[in-house]
Amino acid sequence: MEERALNAVVTQRTDIAPGLMIIRVIPDGWELPEFKAGQFTLLGLPCGAPRCEGSDDEPPPEDPDKMIVRAYSISSASIQREFLEFYLILVRSGALTPRLFSLQVGDRLHLSPKITGMFTLDVIPPDKNIVMLGTGTGLAPYMSMIRTRLKQDASRNFLVLHGARHSTDLGYRDVLETIMDFCEVFTYVPVVSDSHHEAVPWNGRTGFLNECWNDPELWEQAGFVPDPATTHILLCGNPRMIEGMLEVLQKQGFRKHTRKEPGQIHLEAYW
Repeated sequence: MEERALNAVVTQRTDIAPGLMIIRVIPDGWELPEFKAGQFTLLGLPCGAPRCEGSDDEPPPEDPDKMIVRAYSISSASIQREFLEFYLILVRSGALTPRLFSLQVGDRLHLSPKITGMFTLDVIPPDKNIVMLGTGTGLAPYMSMIRTRLKQDASRNFLVLHGARHSTDLGYRDVLETIMDFCEVFTYVPVVSDSHHEAVPWNGRTGFLNECWNDPELWEQAGFVPDPATTHILLCGNPRMIEGMLEVLQKQGFRKHTRKEPGQIHLEAYW
């Protein structure tokens, strides 16, 4: 297979809000490899591909055929091998996302056959509760983990705490609320940071994720209280959120996980 070929096709596009979408991609003429929930791969388009409306202008490319590739976490289950799903946000000044947002069903793009990454549940003992904190599209690897592992890991508690600026930016909200209705060990809590500009009044949690952490009502809703002896924490998304949560968690005795020094905090910074 040519390393940078347009070797995949968009089969589904769901626009969550302006500049926020979910796409499904299938390989064309080759099979997806096995992968672990939480891992990522590369998507790409040539420099000559059109940019979406509303994105920033850029000079004409010197080489229209040169491929632009970027890494994106997979949001579909690792047991689902027919397609890969991605949760994407538009960076208007970016090189690739304005081109990805021009794609429609049936359009071709590059999908790397190599899937990799260490942000998985493999290092977390099976008897530990799991708290997943994410902002924006940092929810993507958690969706893969939940879709893959929730049924087989039903003996421990899962909590997803997802932060977004507006309620319309809470991608996968309907899916997660449905899962919560049918799974006693799973809790989903959306948090909106800019509730003053909601078209319809927002009655859920507001503010930033680190501000919610010490609220007893959150843990009453989750059905457990996080403790370094019983709980592992995953952080994914805005580096400022990760920095703020690290400060809060380390004061409570949680340690950042490394290969040399195992701990209870696992993180992946976006951008």
